[in-house]
Amino acid sequence: MSSQYDITETLDVKGQSCPMPVVKTKGAVDDLDEGQILEVVATDSGSMSDLAGWAEGTEGVTLLDQVEGDDVYKHYVEKTA
Repeated sequence: MSSQYDITETLDVKGQSCPMPVVKTKGAVDDLDEGQILEVVATDSGSMSDLAGWAEGTEGVTLLDQVEGDDVYKHYVEKTA
């Protein structure tokens, strides 16, 4: 499945559980420039709520979308500041 977003970087956190997907996402977003988009690929179902909560409480990032596939969860995070 291709994404509708112009992805700058993909972060693979498959096999990792809370809090590592959020910790690694934060680190990867910190390395992006404003307007760039990070695709996070996870296998932890908890990443859906964890990343949504993190993005909601974090200035300078927007969670654009989350897609649940076959045992894989994709999250699209834009750096906005």
